[in-house]
Amino acid sequence: MTDGRSATLHDRILTEVRDKILRGHWPAGHRIPIETEMATDYGVSRMTVNKVLTQLTREGYLERRRKGGTFVARPRGQSAVMAIPNIGDEVRARGAEHRFALVRHVRRKAGPGDPLPVGAEVLELEYLHRADDLPFCHEWRQINLAAVPAAAEVDFAVVSAGAWLQQQVPWSTAEHVIRAVAPPPSVARALGLSAGSACLEVERRTEFEDQPITFVRLIYPGTHHQLVARFSMQGQFAPG
Repeated sequence: MTDGRSATLHDRILTEVRDKILRGHWPAGHRIPIETEMATDYGVSRMTVNKVLTQLTREGYLERRRKGGTFVARPRGQSAVMAIPNIGDEVRARGAEHRFALVRHVRRKAGPGDPLPVGAEVLELEYLHRADDLPFCHEWRQINLAAVPAAAEVDFAVVSAGAWLQQQVPWSTAEHVIRAVAPPPSVARALGLSAGSACLEVERRTEFEDQPITFVRLIYPGTHHQLVARFSMQGQFAPG
């Protein structure tokens, strides 16, 4: 029979460790305290701590290395139906240098026309990504600061938001919408295109345990970009 106090402490430790990871206090690759230290800090048995860490490892938050300790795992988003690519990796895969410029950085409340919940405090970012000197992609993004408060302290002019989120924030659900569009005039100008040019638009929404994390809209020049999928017998696919 499980002791009620032990069960309560188990849940408390589980919640606090998970929050430290989600809020960025313990980033990917961080080595967490050893079990005996955590047991002393929380006033519980080492067995209770071990059960917590085992559960978090099973959920994908932690990685336990034999004789090496326990570390915060890198988010495993690639298990989704379509993997989430990193724009920098896309550019480098073409043999070009990835460059980006932060065009807009605003912190505000989401309104009725926004993709994130009305009233949520969001960080709104706009980027222009380049492959060498050529415009490669226009990015418009909102980050839910209630889900990712650490994002408020990041200098996104130095590190791109997409790359940072992939390294720091786990997600459990992602939705992609892909369509051909004629971009708004401001985006066409940024991409060096004439009005009405065909572009590929990718909208993506990611969540963790039903809490929205980010929404991003990526617009690529249609003549320079394509999505390629590899299929297996299991029906899963990943972009090439």
